[in-house]
Amino acid sequence: MLLAKGSVVLACGVLMLASAAPFAQDRRGPSTADERKQALEYIRQWRLHPPGPQAKDQFSWVLKLFADVPDMTVHLCTILDKLPKGDQKDSSTVFGGQFMGQAEFLLENPGKEDDRLAEYQAGIEGALQVYELLLKTNPKDRQPNLDDLIQRREAGALREFVNQRAAASCSK
Repeated sequence: MLLAKGSVVLACGVLMLASAAPFAQDRRGPSTADERKQALEYIRQWRLHPPGPQAKDQFSWVLKLFADVPDMTVHLCTILDKLPKGDQKDSSTVFGGQFMGQAEFLLENPGKEDDRLAEYQAGIEGALQVYELLLKTNPKDRQPNLDDLIQRREAGALREFVNQRAAASCSK
């Protein structure tokens, strides 16, 4: 898997918080309606402007919530095995888009926490949305693998790709 240094740091942070979640679960109860509402607000703001001034705090807050509560888990899976090579922040931001997309799916679909394929699909859609936003700022930072996924999305074949990658890369 090719990841820029920034996405490795972000991925390690996500993994550390995810692995700490079982311990945090002993300290507090499930998420509250207000927390879920706040998380959705932060996710939506972050996705509109991921490199924005509040982006780091918004992302950290959502990540911490998912690490702390026992009732919600974002499942990590290497659907995107090649992230942008240019700007290291871009790799972290695209990976963040995947996480935020999956988190948003879980928050908006409380009865579908076991539908991993739909969760992974939402994550890839989130990553592609972020990639497209980043391209508006830096059009020269095109990434063939992400451009290919956009073409698959436009052709209606992205879901099939996600299903194949999940079957090959993710535990159920």
